[in-house]
Amino acid sequence: MGRERGAVGANTSGSTLAAEVLHPRMADVNEKIQLSDVERGERLQALTHLIDMMRPAVQSDGGDLVLVSADVESGVVEVMLQGSCSSCAISATTLQAGVERLLKDRLDWVTDVRGGVDETADFAESAAMGRGAYVPKYDPDFD
Repeated sequence: MGRERGAVGANTSGSTLAAEVLHPRMADVNEKIQLSDVERGERLQALTHLIDMMRPAVQSDGGDLVLVSADVESGVVEVMLQGSCSSCAISATTLQAGVERLLKDRLDWVTDVRGGVDETADFAESAAMGRGAYVPKYDPDFD
């Protein structure tokens, strides 16, 4: 018997697995589904709309949120934090607890959110942009 979502099956030793239920997000992340151009457009539009809704919160602290890429068939989204986020100690939390959580909660097709901060920004310039909930990173080389 195959391992289907919500199925009770047998493992290789022949014993019955106790009500194994696989969450939809546990499906093979690398598996791509075929979408029509209209469906791809709808997903991309929903994604950009949601990111545009999040941007003012990040901008209020002197940063910005940019969509780098999105594979709407596999559900992999890549974003980047810019501006004061480059020198902010809680930018990783913003990505994980904020951006990733919201994208996965509101767009059921999003399987993975990858991101980082713009490392090309000058530390002093980035720190000067910070305001609101901005928390500067400790930089021992910064004078």
